[in-house]
Amino acid sequence: MRDHEPTAPQPAPETEPETLRLVREAKGGDAGSFGALYEKIAPALYTWADLRIRKEFRQHVSPEDVVQEVWCRAWKIFEKFDPDNGSFRYWIFRVAKNVLYEALRVLKDPGTSPGGGGTTRVLMLDNVPDDATRITMRVSRNESLSHCSDWIRSLSDEDRMLVIHCGLEGLTYEETGERLAIGKDAVAKRWQRLREKLREQPIPQKLLSELTVA
Repeated sequence: MRDHEPTAPQPAPETEPETLRLVREAKGGDAGSFGALYEKIAPALYTWADLRIRKEFRQHVSPEDVVQEVWCRAWKIFEKFDPDNGSFRYWIFRVAKNVLYEALRVLKDPGTSPGGGGTTRVLMLDNVPDDATRITMRVSRNESLSHCSDWIRSLSDEDRMLVIHCGLEGLTYEETGERLAIGKDAVAKRWQRLREKLREQPIPQKLLSELTVA
């Protein structure tokens, strides 16, 4: 008998009651509920983008750009989000990864860079909702988020990626292990050690995934 081929780890369904309520209302067309839902995840998205965008690219794409573009794109495709197939955090970070990947792909190819260089922005956003602008401005001015990013940058490369994957993106140990090319058990042990350090830091509430930090 042939062995079964390994299957990719599946994200856990959304279980947070407040998030599920907002998802139902937003799927019914309530933009205000989507705004409330997005406001909960925006600090994590901003911190993630702040850590992922290299200094040399900041004149073309900023964390603020990413947060607003993810809002606009996620709202357009929100009907595709199924809370039974993964958490809102998991889904929104998939959108964010696509946004940032596309922006950086343009920057790495001079032939497709808009305007031929200079300080041209890659993500040129029009008609951004007022709620998206308000939330973006608030998180960008949050000094505790800035201090948090600085502290995460001071970690070793592996620990920094553990915070990004386990803490911000909310990936499972197995998914994180696949990205870092280490075993699931090793990820669990290292994250257990690292989250003890995180508890000593003034981490803003709801910044990190409850699945891996609690």
